[in-house]
Amino acid sequence: MNQNVVIAIVLGALVLIAAVEAYQLMGIKDKIASGNVQIGAAAAPAQAGGGSGSPQLPSSLQNLPGMVGGC
Repeated sequence: MNQNVVIAIVLGALVLIAAVEAYQLMGIKDKIASGNVQIGAAAAPAQAGGGSGSPQLPSSLQNLPGMVGGC
């Protein structure tokens, strides 16, 4: 197969994927603008003011120092 044909096919596929993603993005933007966005059913509602305290961490993460290594 000619190299130019392969490049043209790959480029066409990328343009098609970009068009599909742009269409999906427009749909998401419209839903956000109209207020019809729904988060997954298992998500807990956000509490104003940060909630009722800090979340529970696994025991392996409770006693970590504030800064680990680095500069």
